[in-house]
Amino acid sequence: MIDRSRFRLVASAAVLLAAFSSCGGDKGGKKEITIFHAGSLSVPLKLIAADFMKENPGVGVLLEAAGSRASARKITDLGRRCDVFASADYSIIDEMLIPAHAAWNIRFAANEMAIVMRDGSARQGEIASDNWFMILLEEDVAFGRSDPDSDPCGYRAIMTMKLAEDHYGIEGLAGRLLAKDTRHVRPKETDLLALLESGTIDYIFLYRSVAKQHGLPYVELPDEVNLGNPALDDYYSRAQVAISGDAPGSVVVKSGESMGYGVTIPLGAPEPEIAMAFVKFLLDESKGMKIMSECGQPSVVPSPSATYDMIPAGLRRFAAPPAKDERKGMQ
Repeated sequence: MIDRSRFRLVASAAVLLAAFSSCGGDKGGKKEITIFHAGSLSVPLKLIAADFMKENPGVGVLLEAAGSRASARKITDLGRRCDVFASADYSIIDEMLIPAHAAWNIRFAANEMAIVMRDGSARQGEIASDNWFMILLEEDVAFGRSDPDSDPCGYRAIMTMKLAEDHYGIEGLAGRLLAKDTRHVRPKETDLLALLESGTIDYIFLYRSVAKQHGLPYVELPDEVNLGNPALDDYYSRAQVAISGDAPGSVVVKSGESMGYGVTIPLGAPEPEIAMAFVKFLLDESKGMKIMSECGQPSVVPSPSATYDMIPAGLRRFAAPPAKDERKGMQ
């Protein structure tokens, strides 16, 4: 279980660190790394960063959360530099950063979609895994989701709707859900928590880990819908979502697959040695990955990586070579 009192202290320290750093204050001779990361990694990374700084007292860690695609655009479009990039969808690193801005990619954690609520949400006593979609369509119920162009949770929410239409056999279900409550779409999934806590919305299409980390009740979805079972990847791939591409006006089609978080050290990282030490700490099963699992994001280390040959030798033990047919496709 998550030690919530510990998290509150760590969160406060992280806020102070970010404020101190952004003001350009004296860092007391400490070296500092900057991590761009998915919003859904905020809780575990604050805990991991705190333990890493204890182990490395001369180092500071600045955490900057945003939707994973928005975080990648900070590098590709704005030219900002960071030391570690951690995405809620490993494929964003492959598609947006490699090869111009990164050379390799390691998958490290899993997750699944859920319907998250608060105590007092409308129809809370009735909603279940076999009727959640009908509850969400009720006029007196409001739900939110994140922007698919900025955040993987946004396009995964749409995939969940499409898979639900197929799984429950209700024609037009996805379209009806997508047309409702569009005013509650936000840049990243964690932005929706404030709307939920204020009572503006009753439910969120959200990762189960975020619900667990914040002590929120949720509806557990069937494997055929939740994007959490790698054995169902062929089935998940039926759900496709068009999102904005890199060039203005361009479109990229994302196909459903089981969730996998990814991490890399971008090219030109200001502090590559410290970044390497942090990624080692993150991927260590007795350190970072232990915290990730406690936060509801189980380890998938080691996983196959199409960039295995480009992974630094010191990190290669945390990945595996790709299947032979994948290697052949890369040649």
